Formats: sequence, C-alpha cells, structure tokens
Amino acid sequence: PLSLVVTAFAPVTAARKTLTPQLRTDKGETDLLLIDLGRSQNRLGGSALAQVYNQLGNQAPDLDDPEDLKAFFAVIQGLNSEDKLLAYHDRSDGGLFATLAEMAFAGHTGLDIKLEMLAENADEALAALFSEELGAVIQVRQADTEFVLMQLAAAGLGECAQVIGRPEADDLLSFSLDGELLLQASRVDYLRRWSETSFRMQALRDNADCAQEEFDHLLDAKNPGLSPKVKFDLNEDLAAPYLKLSKRPKVAILREQGVNSHMETAAAFYRAGFDPIDVHMSDLLSGALSLANFRGLATCGGFSYGDVLGAGGGWAKSVLFHAQTRDAFAAFFEREDTFTLGICNGCQMLSQLKDLIPGADHWPRFVRNLSEQFEARVATVEIQKSKSILLAGMEGSRLPIAVSHGEGRAEFRDAEHLKITEQSGSVALRFVDNYGATTQSFPFNPNGSPAGITGLTSADGRATIMMPHPERVARTINNSWHPDSWGEQGPWQRLFANARKWVD
Repeated sequence: PLSLVVTAFAPVTAARKTLTPQLRTDKGETDLLLIDLGRSQNRLGGSALAQVYNQLGNQAPDLDDPEDLKAFFAVIQGLNSEDKLLAYHDRSDGGLFATLAEMAFAGHTGLDIKLEMLAENADEALAALFSEELGAVIQVRQADTEFVLMQLAAAGLGECAQVIGRPEADDLLSFSLDGELLLQASRVDYLRRWSETSFRMQALRDNADCAQEEFDHLLDAKNPGLSPKVKFDLNEDLAAPYLKLSKRPKVAILREQGVNSHMETAAAFYRAGFDPIDVHMSDLLSGALSLANFRGLATCGGFSYGDVLGAGGGWAKSVLFHAQTRDAFAAFFEREDTFTLGICNGCQMLSQLKDLIPGADHWPRFVRNLSEQFEARVATVEIQKSKSILLAGMEGSRLPIAVSHGEGRAEFRDAEHLKITEQSGSVALRFVDNYGATTQSFPFNPNGSPAGITGLTSADGRATIMMPHPERVARTINNSWHPDSWGEQGPWQRLFANARKWVD
C-alpha cells in the first residue's frame, strides 16, 4: 500500500519537564483522566485484541479531525508547563487496559477504574478497554481535576475527557462498570503476564538462568525499586573553590578508535575544575603529546577496536607492544602526584595494564556477561570503604548508575584470588539489589561478577577502575530517574570533585 513516512526533529526546550507513565503515590489524592481523541468510536480493527482472536476487524482507528490532535498537543504542553500533570501515557498497543496497566507497573500501585462514562454494557466496555484509538491517560491531583477538565473543554476537547479512576495503595488492578466488577487481578499477576512473551524470547536467546531470575523477581510485590541512599551532603560542592581559578590542572581524556564516552567524561571533569584535554592514542604513539604534562588520566568507555581481542584488549596491546608508550604509561602511574580513572572499556583496558600500575596486581580481568548479552541498564552500586581518592567520603552510599557493557564480569584466577582481593580493601564498588544487599542475582548484578564486585582501586588509591558509567549520570538531569530532592548535580559528580580536591 502507498504510505507516507515523515521524519521530523524538534528541540526540547525544557528537558526537566519530561513526563513518564510512572503513577505517583506521593502527591496526595489523585485522579486518572482519559483523553479520547477517537471520541468514543472505539474501533477495534487491527487491534491487539482482534489479533488474539485471529481477526482483522472491520474498521481501524483513525485521526478524523487533525484539529483535535493539534489542540490536544497544545493543551498538554500548557498543563505540563503549569505543573498540573503528574504522569502521562499514550494509548497505543493493547488499548486503554494496557496503558493503565503499564502506568501501574511503573508506579507500583493498584488501580480502581470505573467505566461508566465510557460504556453502557460489557461489550462496549470491552471495546473501550482494548480499542487503540488515539488518546492518552494523565494523572492529576484531585485539587486540579476541575481546572484540567476546564482547560480541555476550552480547547474543544471537553467531550473527549473523562475521569476514569484513581491509583490505589493496594496491589489490585480493578475495572468495574456500574458497580459490577469486570476484571480484577494483582499487579504482580498482570505484570508477569505482560512480561512472559519477552521472558520466553529472552530464555531462548540469552542465558536461560538469568532470564528466569529476572522473571522471578517480578513475584516480589514489595520490591521498593531504586532506593538511593546518599551518605554525604549533596549540596556541598567540593569543586566550588577551584572553578574561578585561572589555571586549571590538566586531565587527559584518553580515547581510542571506537571509544564514545569521552565527551561526558570531559564535561564532568570540567565541572569539577579541571582542564580536560582530548588525547587520542595516536597522539601518544606519535609523541605529539606526553602524559608527563598531565595530573590525571581518564580512560573512557566505548568499544575500542570493536572489542576484537576481547574488550579493551586491542587498546591495551597498543600500549604494551610499543616500548616508548609503555614506558610513558608506567612513568605516569609511578608518579605520586597523578590519579587514574578507568570507566567501562577504559576499565577493561587498564585491568590489562595492571602490571604497570603499582598496587594493582590483584585486579581481575573482565569477561563476557553471564547473561551472554550486552547489558544497558540502570543498576545500583554501594560504594565500599577503600583507599580510592576518587570515592573519598562516599562510603556506604547506594547510588543508581548507568551500565552499558557486554564484557563486564570480573573474573578472578580462583577463589583464593577473590578472597585476597576482598581482604586487601581494594574493592571499591559492589552491585546491590533494591533492598541494599550485595547481589549476584540478575538483573541487579547485570554482568554476574562474583560478590557483586564492579569497581576496584589500587593499593594507594590513586588508580580506580569501574565498569559502570558515573560520567553519564554526573548531572541529575542525565539520570533516567532520580529523587525530586536532588539538585543540579547528581551524587556521582562528587567523584570528579574529589579528584580536583586531591590534586590541589
């Protein structure tokens, strides 16, 4: 069939105003409103419901009046700018039922949904729940409900907007019509059903045990989700005294072919009062730049040489097999006025240079994730008591952090090697679950590292390596989720500020 594909781009002028489907339970009494741009037609053609019954349907949803969509967009933008919206989710695959269920999954809440304004009988209720007409569900404070409805009416969408229910503190998702219960099950039950297809595919494609672990975690109805615990003052900016100085210490932001996290790393160091210098390995190999001119070295994340020869292997060998460059790195690591940070691919690379780094002989190597897949997730780590100068004062904090790697599992020679490493005090970071316990369970430990180990430091604390990406979440806005109480800078910016304080 003939089709038109339109690609468009638009600036996001207020990134902090982004709405998610997460239902909020910390904002007092709230209502859920359906904005139905299908204007109660509830056409089921081509819907997921029709597919389940091997049907195509007679009439598919359509945008009958473009002015409705234009007005809808404008009023939603206005309400959002006035902080009247707590959550938002479009109606799409699976219709209203799937939309509401997904919002409950994200918010860990129950639902009390009443369909009287959408249907007069069970057949109409079925269509209202599973039609995939254009529209959205929004969550608003009950104190704002009347105002929101008035704004929608003023935009010509009064007939499209209905209050359909509210979140509940229990774990039940309930749908009723005129007092008669049509559907009810626990959030966990619906979530397991919603996730089962993905689980089956994951079990066939990836490590089946990891897939089962992740699926089984859905049974925990009391799972608190991400639960950060910051053990230092987030509002204290250790780097503040250094930001106005005319001369900044130089840190080498080292990259190689395939490295892609150098910009975020440079930005984090700059905000901490450093002068970050873009250094490519070719600059060092040719002698155009020398590590002797730097106080800090950051080896960045990415996929150097496409992870041929193992993650970080090609990068490390470009140092080890070039005598002059090897000597330059060894001299830098020996200098007591320098620090080193290795992140992700840089961590893998530095672990293969451990013979050059004083006090790093106990570091493991990093191999393929236990899940047998590249893992890009948000995980929680607990900062351990160690000599790491970069993590000073952060001990005991449990912080969400970006994870993005395929070969991040720490592999020790044997159990004795692992024991010695733990006893040496060089373990800097461990993965923990949502209850704060050190874990090897997937996906809280996304790579399967023993004892949750995902960051280490050298004997004197000047060299620290870690598989997660602190530079990608150094600003609060860069986190996919964060507590409302966090300010401009996220807790991971403290790592870079610690480096600046130490250099002074």
